[in-house]
Amino acid sequence: MITRRALFAGGASAGLAAALGSSPVQAVARRAPLSDPFQLGVASGEPTSDGAVLWTRLAPDPLALDGLGGMPARPVPVQWQIAKDENFKHVVRRGTEIARQEEAHSVHVELGGLNSGAEYFYRFRAGNDISDIGRTVTAPARGGRGRELNLSFTSCADYQTGWFTPYRRMAEDQPDLIAFLGDYIYEYGDYKYPVRDQAGGECLDLAGYRLRHAQHKADPELRMAHAIAPWVVVWDDHDIENGWAGDIPEQPDPPFLKRRADAFRAYYENMPLRRAQKPDGSSLRLHRTIRWGAVANLHLLDTRQYRDLYACTGRSGTVGPDCQERFAPNRTILGQEQEAWLDGELKGSEATWDLLGQQVFMMEMDWVNGAGKGYSNEGWDGYVASRDRLATAIDTHKRNAVVLTGDVHSHWAGEIKRDYRDPESKSVAVELVTTSVTSAGNGLDEYPNTQDLLAENPHVKFFNGRRGYVRARISDREMKVDFRSLARVTEPYAPAYTSGSFVIEPGVPALNPT
Repeated sequence: MITRRALFAGGASAGLAAALGSSPVQAVARRAPLSDPFQLGVASGEPTSDGAVLWTRLAPDPLALDGLGGMPARPVPVQWQIAKDENFKHVVRRGTEIARQEEAHSVHVELGGLNSGAEYFYRFRAGNDISDIGRTVTAPARGGRGRELNLSFTSCADYQTGWFTPYRRMAEDQPDLIAFLGDYIYEYGDYKYPVRDQAGGECLDLAGYRLRHAQHKADPELRMAHAIAPWVVVWDDHDIENGWAGDIPEQPDPPFLKRRADAFRAYYENMPLRRAQKPDGSSLRLHRTIRWGAVANLHLLDTRQYRDLYACTGRSGTVGPDCQERFAPNRTILGQEQEAWLDGELKGSEATWDLLGQQVFMMEMDWVNGAGKGYSNEGWDGYVASRDRLATAIDTHKRNAVVLTGDVHSHWAGEIKRDYRDPESKSVAVELVTTSVTSAGNGLDEYPNTQDLLAENPHVKFFNGRRGYVRARISDREMKVDFRSLARVTEPYAPAYTSGSFVIEPGVPALNPT
């Protein structure tokens, strides 16, 4: 009998092969059997009230330098099943997709017609090989409040700087949904002193990005997290290139749009995304809304593809004194079309909560201790008018907004003000910033200037500098938040502990410690 524990064990017994039955497709596949093609595991994502996306990618040799995973240059039939139970006695849907070389032998199955607010189990087969078993969850029906949302989110997984234990700990919580908020891979070449070695050099072309994604997906801790719950994903800079802004790369790079197109293509191939997110060259629409009945809408934002160039210096990540450019009324981090789309989503929302999944610090943050002031131009402080417009929309439409943020490799929590230039300005939303999976190494609980920074920024209520993730239990009554931290990632299997807990109540954009 396959129990839920099998999700963590990986694989499936040979006896399960009979359950898939016999078909002409099976006979075709058997003519050239593959060697363990499911080393990248399985995933699901983009849940709706009647379906989800099921994903896998065939790769018997994940570290093949051409990025094609050791697959032959031919199409391969891949069968799939989805069932109500873990041992597949009650299969509700089955079918076959063709994995093709031009899409790195990835498979995206877009399912509909399932029950709302329900748990399902799925698996794939190619030839005589059967994949891991995955668990997915459909959203409640429109207006439904019968199923709360157990959400976990994290960001920034640099393979070289640590072990992916935070993924394992997140999987052990068995959430309903996992949101990944950027830097799923890092495009960098080799470090001088890595914790573990990555394959290939700096990602510059399609083969390089495919290889980097494959090495991540083959990691057993990440396979667990993908198998336990549906994911929704957005990128940040390292999924393409450090510090990119719109069409502008960090370094002079004449073929940047070609590089971006290759990165976008590999991103789609390796994520459980819908065909609506399939790239068109160097363009990919990633902003979208995931609806969880009447409980929550999760609006996923893209703060990279449409942003104006960085204020003050033109370079990313710089902290310096005010310059008037960051206040320019036409500056945008989302782009005009995405801003208008988000305003419409907030205006029409009927859910208790509106969650904004995005990449970079939205709260104002003075990073300089003492009398001087210094702001990062990479976050929303470099796009003040854009933040003001969003804060106004949240306030005007009377939404219970909670911003979910990644990027900065540490846990933070605080409140977003209607206008930070007014000391008496009211709070309109709460921001929860997740730390990284591994980026920046083990970190510390507190840094020497932590308390000074918190004093400089009284709207910021919490900090922890370890690696980990955030989990939230969301109902129409409240949102309970735990910041989960690990003392180390430079060695595997560290336990997770709760470094901070808060409750947020509808109508009160404030953090209440528990």
